[in-house]
Formats: sequence, structure tokens, C-alpha cells
Amino acid sequence: MSRTRDSALWSGATMPDRPILLLAIYSLWKREILRFVRDRNRLMGSILQPLLLWVLVGSGFRGSFSTGIGDGPTYLEYIYPGTMMLILLFTAIFSTISVVEDRREGFMQSVVVAPIRSFAIVMGKILGGTTVAVGEGLVFLILAPLVDIPITPVSFLATLGTLILIAISMTGLGFKIAWRMESTAGFHAIMNLLLLPMWLLSGAFFPLSGAPEWLAWVMRINPMTYATAALRRVLYYPDATVTDSLPDLPVCLAITALFGVVMIVWSAIAVGDRERGTG
Repeated sequence: MSRTRDSALWSGATMPDRPILLLAIYSLWKREILRFVRDRNRLMGSILQPLLLWVLVGSGFRGSFSTGIGDGPTYLEYIYPGTMMLILLFTAIFSTISVVEDRREGFMQSVVVAPIRSFAIVMGKILGGTTVAVGEGLVFLILAPLVDIPITPVSFLATLGTLILIAISMTGLGFKIAWRMESTAGFHAIMNLLLLPMWLLSGAFFPLSGAPEWLAWVMRINPMTYATAALRRVLYYPDATVTDSLPDLPVCLAITALFGVVMIVWSAIAVGDRERGTG
């Protein structure tokens, strides 16, 4: 029955609009999950590399770097949310590489000409990457008590919701970049040029309050700064013990959500342009 429905989806058989939309999203989401499950190296790379960075950098600067937040956290604790952001970022990169590969192998071309909306294509890929990213983020969350970050039921739920929001935003940005790329090498170059500096200037390594004025302004216009701040706050929710020169949690979440919506819409427009032969 499932194979028949999938065949109907890609062959152009007439189906009600909503079932086509949901089936397309589910099919692309499932494909991303299966691809991840079958690639163990991807799991190890996206978790172990940030984990090693967290341990080595956090331990190395522990006695010589001040977060500038009074009697606040140790440096290992301070960069914990930033490391979780890096896991989400790496997962977004690995997930959206499949967009380049699918286009090169011809799969994406068959999806684009299928009778489904561009929104379904974008959401299927983004939700697949988001599911993987959130899962890996929750695995890293197990280590929070090791750096004196207490995880309560409230803070866990708040962190889970924030991880979903951030993962959608990061995967959406990755999708938009990957859609225009012709090779994985070019995609990696752009991601390293754009996303890694965005992460470094998000408050992951050092707080905004301790940065030079010109650098602080760059951090203020960086949407990842507000995502990192939101994640830092919800980890301690409802006790906002870690603060910085940024808006409160609702504003940080609103900015992150707005960025995610913009990425989804922008990606859907890009896919639609290709459907019309203009992209």
C-alpha cells in the first residue's frame, strides 16, 4: 500500500491537495532519517568533534579566561550551550549536503517536477534535518549535570522546544545555500566561510558584554547570537542565572523563530523559481 501511494505521488496521479502535501513531506522526512541511520560516521562526526572541542578548549581556557559575568559559570560550563549550537550547526551542514547530492544524482529533479508544492519539498528536507539535529542535541544534553547545569522537567521541555526552533532555522539556512550549489566542495567552502564565523560570533566562545564595540555590533546583528542566548537561558530555566547584554528570552525566541520562517519562505521561493525554470 505504501509503495502504491509513493508511486502515485511521484508519477503525478491525481490526489487531494492536502494528502499530497503531507505525503511528500513525510516521504522526504523519512528518507533523511533512513539516510542518517545508515551512516554511522555522520553520527560520530557531528557529535564527537564538538564534544572534543568542548572538552579541550573548555579545559584549556578554564583557568585563564573570564566570562565577564561576575561569579558566573566556569568556562567549561559557559561554552556548553555554544557547543550544543555547534552540534546543531554540524548536523545542518551534513543534512543539507544531501540536497547537493540529490540534485547531482537526479533525484531532486524528479521531485521538483512532481505535482507537489515547493513548500512540501523544503519542509520535508528541513524537518528531516531538524529531527536528526534535535536527537543529537538531546544526546549531548546528558552531559549537562557534569558542568553543574541542573536539568529539571521544565528546563528540559524548554530546551527541547528551543532546540527544535534553532534546528529549523539552521537547517533552513543550510538548505537555501545548498540549493544553489553545484558541488559538495563549493558547499563546504561557503558553509565554512559563513556559518562557522556566525557561530564564533554568537556568544558561544565569549560574551557580547566583553567584546570590543565594533565586534559587539556584529554580534548583535547575527541571528545566531539570539539563538545561543535563548538556549543558554532555557538551560537554566526558570532561574536565568546566565545573562548578557541581549534581550530577554521571549525576544530571543521571537528573533530565532522569525529567522526560521524567513529561511523556509526563502527556500520555498528558490525551489519554486527552479520549477518555473528561472532558478
